[in-house]
Amino acid sequence: MLNLYNTQIESFSVHMVGNKSKNGGLFISDFRHNLNDELTAILKEYLFKPFREKEENYFKFTHDIDLEFNVLYNIAGAVFDNPDLVHEKSRDIARHLFEQSNHPHIKGGEIYVAYLENITIDNEKVSALGIFKSEIKQEFLQFSPEKVNDTSSIDLLLQQGVNLNRLDKGCLIFNTKGEEGYKVLSIDANKYDTKYWLDSFLGVEEFEDDHFYTKRYLKFCQDFAKDVVLPSEDKKQEVMFMNRAVNHFASNDDFEESAFLNEVIDNPDLVPEFKHYKVEKAPKYSIEDLTTFPIADKAVSDARKKIKSIINLDTNVQIKMDFINPESAERFIEKGWDQEKEMYYYLVYFNKEVK
Repeated sequence: MLNLYNTQIESFSVHMVGNKSKNGGLFISDFRHNLNDELTAILKEYLFKPFREKEENYFKFTHDIDLEFNVLYNIAGAVFDNPDLVHEKSRDIARHLFEQSNHPHIKGGEIYVAYLENITIDNEKVSALGIFKSEIKQEFLQFSPEKVNDTSSIDLLLQQGVNLNRLDKGCLIFNTKGEEGYKVLSIDANKYDTKYWLDSFLGVEEFEDDHFYTKRYLKFCQDFAKDVVLPSEDKKQEVMFMNRAVNHFASNDDFEESAFLNEVIDNPDLVPEFKHYKVEKAPKYSIEDLTTFPIADKAVSDARKKIKSIINLDTNVQIKMDFINPESAERFIEKGWDQEKEMYYYLVYFNKEVK
């Protein structure tokens, strides 16, 4: 769990990076910025808000040959060893980003490098190196009232600037798990150049921690429900299976596969199907040998938001089963076959209509 509420910006540097393939320039600042309280508050909201709203998918630095060859891994390590080097190292970060900005689709922009203190991650207080980039500019009007002699007027000035409600790219490198490549959290509002940001610039891969395993196992269950439960039973049973699966994760601190199967799969015929599906599909989710692991609550909450408990019917009717307790579906919804109409039906029980 990430908490940025008490985070302090200890150092802040700004540089400008153009598109190298389009002969864009590189502007390096000689000094870091001294932020006042008002600007600090605005920047914290601008830079941190996307990370508070984003699902926590953590990465770690990597390299095909050896981790020591990853540019940002070495820069982050130097900064964490000596925070006084952060502005000097921010210049190296800008140069590294410029070297990777060699595709015509990559937009130039400002790069902000911040050294951050007092971040809480997984109940541990750590420092972090923040790297952020603004790319897309928006037009806005500035008004300039003037009075010359007895004549008053207001000039309209059309200018361009950064929208403080939208951060284009950013990453937080946390000073934890350094021997494994540090924990890194990344956001990217522009999906067309994600490979450039994650692979070319950062050089990261997913961090295999409790959050990773919880997320991947639940995604595996979701696909099992769609590929196996739905064809063999019906949409109602698919929804109920995922509801039971998520509830099992939410009510336990640790995952144990045999206990999961006993509680979640109520049709015994589906147990061997589940095991066979795992043997066949597990490598896709990186859960081949995964049978026990601590459960990450945040990953469960994120998964619950993504699961659609909706039955779509070919008669343009939708039934949304928003049940916390999956047994409620058995109590309130019945499926049957109307012999006269030769159609399936759902019988729904309720006490009153809710506005």
